[in-house]
Parts: sequence; C-alpha cells; structure tokens
Amino acid sequence: MAETSEITAPSGDAVATKKFDIIGAITSRGDIMLALGIAAILVVLILPMPKWLLDVSLAFSIMFSVLILMTTLFIQKPLQFNSFPTVLLIATMLRLSLNLASTRLILADGHTGTGAAGRVIEAFGGFVMGGNFVIGIIVFGILVIINFVVITKGSGRIAEVSARFTLDAMPGKQMAIDADLSTGLIEEDEARARRRELEDESSFFGSMDGAAKFVRGDAIAGLLITFINVIGGMIIGVAQQGLSFGEAADSYTRLTVGDGLVTQIPALIVSTAAGMMVTKAGVRGSADQALFNQLGGQPKALGMSAFLLAALALLPGIPMFPFLLLSGVIGALAWRQHVTIGDSQKAEEMAAEKADEQPKLAEEPISNALRIDHLRLELGYGLLSLINSPREGQRLTDQIKALRRQLASDMGFVMPSVRIQDNMQLPANTYVIRVKEIESGRGDLRPNMLLIMDPRGEEISLPGEKTTEPTFGLPAMWIEEANREEALFRGYTVVDPATVITTHITEVIKDNMPDLLSYVETQKLLDELDKEHQKLISDMIPAQISLGGTQRVLQNLLAERISIRDLPTILEGISEACGNTRNVIMIAEHVRARLARQISDMNVGDQGIISLITLSPEWEQAFVESLVGSGDDRQLSMAPSKLQEFIAALRTAFERQAMMGENPVLLTSPAIRPYVRSVVERFRPMTMIMSQNEVYPKARIKTVGHI
Repeated sequence: MAETSEITAPSGDAVATKKFDIIGAITSRGDIMLALGIAAILVVLILPMPKWLLDVSLAFSIMFSVLILMTTLFIQKPLQFNSFPTVLLIATMLRLSLNLASTRLILADGHTGTGAAGRVIEAFGGFVMGGNFVIGIIVFGILVIINFVVITKGSGRIAEVSARFTLDAMPGKQMAIDADLSTGLIEEDEARARRRELEDESSFFGSMDGAAKFVRGDAIAGLLITFINVIGGMIIGVAQQGLSFGEAADSYTRLTVGDGLVTQIPALIVSTAAGMMVTKAGVRGSADQALFNQLGGQPKALGMSAFLLAALALLPGIPMFPFLLLSGVIGALAWRQHVTIGDSQKAEEMAAEKADEQPKLAEEPISNALRIDHLRLELGYGLLSLINSPREGQRLTDQIKALRRQLASDMGFVMPSVRIQDNMQLPANTYVIRVKEIESGRGDLRPNMLLIMDPRGEEISLPGEKTTEPTFGLPAMWIEEANREEALFRGYTVVDPATVITTHITEVIKDNMPDLLSYVETQKLLDELDKEHQKLISDMIPAQISLGGTQRVLQNLLAERISIRDLPTILEGISEACGNTRNVIMIAEHVRARLARQISDMNVGDQGIISLITLSPEWEQAFVESLVGSGDDRQLSMAPSKLQEFIAALRTAFERQAMMGENPVLLTSPAIRPYVRSVVERFRPMTMIMSQNEVYPKARIKTVGHI
C-alpha cells in the first residue's frame, strides 16, 4: 500500500497566536528597540528619506509629543516621570532629524510643487497659510516667539532655581530624616526609602536644569533651519531650476513654512510639557485635581467673578450674551461649591459629636506601660495640699516651673518635665523622687509647718520637732507658722515645705544631669542654636564626631556641674580637639581649657579669689607613672596602698581647710586631671578639680594648701 501524506493549513487562531508571540518578543526587549530607534534617528541625519516614510515619521513625532504632554498632566508627582530629561532629548533629536530630512526633500524637489516634501507638510502649509505664504510666515513667527520667549525661557528659569534650591536643601532634609529615625518616628526601611527619594529628587531637578537647554536649542534651531530653507530654496529655484523669483518664493516659502509648522507644533507641545513638569514641583496630585480644587474650591472667589461678569454685560456696547452665559455658569458653580462645603462641615460636626458620645476605652495601649518617666515626684496623700496651695509662689508646681527656668539659665540644661502623682503606699507625709523609675531621694515633711536651720551649726532653741534636712542631711527643726518672725529674728534659715522638695529635686537633677541628657535632648540643643552656628554643626557632625560623641562630651561636663550654656564655645573646642584625638575624655579636657574663664569664675570665693590646694611633684609623678597603655587607651593602674595614702592625705588637707571656712579647689597638671578626678569623686564628689590650663590668666588665685 502506498503511503500518503497530508499537509494541513494553519488555522486562523494559530496565526494570531504566532503574531502575538512576535509582538510580545519585541516588546519584551525594550533595550534593543530603544537602541534601534536611536540608531534610526542618527541614520536619518545621514541618509535621505522617502516622502511616505517622512509622513509617517512626522505623524509619529506629533503623537509622541502629545503623549509626553498627557503623561505630565496625569502623574501625581514629578518623580513618577523622572525619565523626562531623557525623553526630552529623544524627542528633540527626532524633530531635528526629521527637519533635516524634510530640508533635503524641499531643496531637492521644491521646484516640482507643494507636494515635494510629503502630504503632511503640504497639508499644514495649505491649511494654516490659507493660500497666502505671508500669513504662514506670521503664524510661524508667533509660534516661535511663544515657544522661545515665553514657555522655554520661563520653564528654564524655574528648572534652574528648583535645582539650586533642591541641592541647597539636601543637608537639612537628610538631618530631618536622621532625626526622625533616631527619635523612632520612622523605621529604618522608611528612612532608607526617603533618602533614596531625596537622591532621586536632587538628580531629577539637576537633570531638568540641563534638559531645559534642549528645548531652548530646539526653538533656535527650528528658526535657523526655516531661514536657511527659504534663502537656499529661492537660490536653487532661481539659479538652478530656472524658476522666476515669484514662483520660487511661493513654492519654497510654502514648503518651508509648512515644514516649520509641522516641527514647531510638536516642539511647542513638548515645551508646554516641560513647563508643566517643572511647575508641578510643589503641587500634590495630578494637574487637574490641583488646579480645579484650588481655583474652584473658593465659593466667594467664584461668586465675585460671576458678579463682575454680570456687571460687564450691562455696560453699553458690550454684547450681553457671552458675559451673562459665563456669569450664570460660574454663579451656579459657586452655589454648588458653597452647598458642598456646608454639607462637609455638617458631616464633620456630626462625626465629632458621635465620637464624643462614644464611650472611651478604659484600657490603655500596652505601649504606655513601656514608657519611663525621666523625673517623677511621688507624694503621700498628706502632701497633696502642696500642689493647690492658696499662696502665690508657694505652690509646688509654680516652684518647679521656676526651677526649670533657673536650671536652663545656670547650666544650659533643659530639665525634663516632672510628673507629679500620688502614691497611697507611701506614708502620709513622705515624698519620693525618682529618676528613670529609680529612687534617688526621699524625705518627710510637715505640710503646715516651716523647716528652720541654723547656718552657724548651733543648737536651735525654738520649740518644735527636731528632724534632719532631707537634701544635705543637716540638723533642722519643724516649727509652727506663728514662730516665723522669731526664727528670722534669730538668723535662722526658714524654708516652707514646697521649697524643701524643690531644693531636693534641684540637687537630684544636678547629680543626674549626665543621665538625663539623652540623645534626643542633645539633638534639640543643637537644633535650637542660632542659624549662624548651624554651619559649624554641619561641618563637625558627623564628619569629625558623631552626635553620640558630642552627647558624651556634654555629659562629662555636666557630671562635674559645668554649665553647657555656652554651647558654641563647647562645639568649637570639640571641633579643635577632634583634629588630634577621638578619645571623648581628652576632647572634654580640651573643652574645659576653652571654658577656663567660666570654670574659674564658678570657683571664685567671697573675696574674688580662687583658693587652691596643689598636688606635690611627687604625687604628680606617681600618677604619671601609674598610667598604662598608649595613646587614647591610657588607664590609671596605681597600687591600692598608694591610693589609700593619697586619699588619706587629700581628706586631711580638705578637712583642715573646711575647719578654717575655706572651700578650695584641687589643682593638678592637665595630663592627670581626669584620672585624679576618677579617684576623688568616689569619696568627695563635690570637690572641684582643675588643671593648670583651666585657670583663667586674669583670675586671682591663692594657694592655701599642699598635698
């Protein structure tokens, strides 16, 4: 049996599927298509183009320009079309290449008639000019003026200013993002996204500044090409093709103006798109939403416009119909907008009333349990009357407010707000001061009595209840209010209960200022400095030292109760020290030297003299030899017996001066001051230790002792 074979024709569905596969393959390789398109534009600059292909290309140029304009209208923000500078370059090159291709056809075949450069150019020339090439020249000139003088120049200037302001604002925006991240307002992913958006924004506006030059150059090139085509065409028509001057002028001018209109209209559209893009920088939402909501969102403005139009319609000689028609339309829009705003306000009021009527949730969010009060004052129920004292100035809350201002003035430290609450577990007349939930002070008060102390240290002879002053542990006595005048007459110090608490809070805060100066508070101090100091901060942080390092330097100063109010001088000292070391302790020592006048002034006695106890050369040498390590890693490693000998000698010297009524300062060399301080603060934390660099040259000093 002979074998037979069948050939089956492909079905229509198979052919359609194959076509879609080809289209999908083409669109999936956009990089190749873009490269081919750019290559085709460059080829047009070299090789001639047939009329039918020129018609298709001109139509594509118009479509491309309209697509660019529509895209700029409907995007929500400029960064959604951040490829606009590249698209602008491609559109400009496309129009210039088509201009060159049409120029070849006009100069080569212009003597044959108005169809020498294709049907599109012929149609534009005939339709716009209306058979009169003078009209065409005037229309073309007006389009060039609108494009070059108005739109291109304005959008170029806006792009330039936007690029400059965007680049200038970048450091501030970066600092704002870092501040939000450090305070926990945003997460790391959101901060990274905002930084990336900030970089894209700066790159986009910088590119738009340069891309504006494309539009400007395109307008100039179109004008020059048109002028060259007219002159060159007339020369070719008269000299080479044997046409009369009138025939050459009519034919070549019609073709050239038609070609100019075909290229200038897309150029005008793209210029408008560029202007819309750069002016949209500060507008949120699409262009229609922004414009209609802002122009049509004010019923008073619409109503006044309608009234003025109606008034114009009544003037003699002015046609009433168009003005009355527009007045009615705008008046209706004003009434509708007024009703809409009224309805929205009523809806908001009803929603607010419903929200007020709804019962509040009794349970607080679990996150509230994680919050820590920086400062908290707990009062027994017997002391609650101190908060609502009828006497002005004796209210506890008023005194705490005054304390915050005083600390800010004296120490440059912004004291955190104090949370006052009652604690039923405390005895009735007891108060507790807590720093970050840890008890730091406690005392017992008599709310309706006065606390008196004898500054001479003698026994108090007035009747009352003996006690101990809670802040410094001095002997004191509670007396009745009626004995105030007698106590003052005898020279006693008289303090009301609210002042006792305020004094105790003051000392607790001064002892814990380093812990209370948080990262966030440090950032606030820097942000609140005057504008002229912000340049120093931006140069120093984070290039020379981190914000955390600056915080630690300020904490070291506050630990020795040195005011940080002169923050600019402190920052200058930190910047200078960072050139030699990164050790925070050494940086703080350099800053103390810069604050020599302030430190000397705070240790001046009643007679304007700084009393000093100096360290002997033997002890200086002993401390220097006890330092181990090198560079910034040096540590004190002194034998315990030697330390005990030093402590005993120092305690004896200071107690001897205290008996004589002196409160001297221990003077050391700069190299060992922080290590001597680390030893002394363990048993005499209030002792001031200065280095020789911290003694102001004009300060009066007196050596009262020697160790």
